[in-house]
Amino acid sequence: MIRAILGVLGGLTAVVPDRIVDAFERVAVANPDEVEPRSRLLPTLRAEGAFIVAIALTGGRAYAWTMYVSGAFGALLLAFPRLYREVAARFVYDDPDAVEWNAGFDRVLRSVGALYVLWGLRELRRRRGAE
Repeated sequence: MIRAILGVLGGLTAVVPDRIVDAFERVAVANPDEVEPRSRLLPTLRAEGAFIVAIALTGGRAYAWTMYVSGAFGALLLAFPRLYREVAARFVYDDPDAVEWNAGFDRVLRSVGALYVLWGLRELRRRRGAE
């Protein structure tokens, strides 16, 4: 079920990355009209979405390792949401210092981080149970 959900989300990211950015900004950024995403962002999101679809369709070890890496990334989000904001702003926006984050966005990041950790642990348990 999780693979199917990830596949759909990856497909949406590959097909409509501009809408993904808009959704992210509605949740995360207090001043989206005052900051401009980098020109390479949309092609990067398309590639990421295609990669996620491929991993979701493939399954196996590639999927398991992707879930492990996602779980580790989730642990970082859970523990250091402010660090994520700093890195994300520099990667996503032309002028990262102009980004004003929405109040409460750290809670969203921690929730996403917890979800990623749970997905990673679930896959780890599933793979160990299959061995």
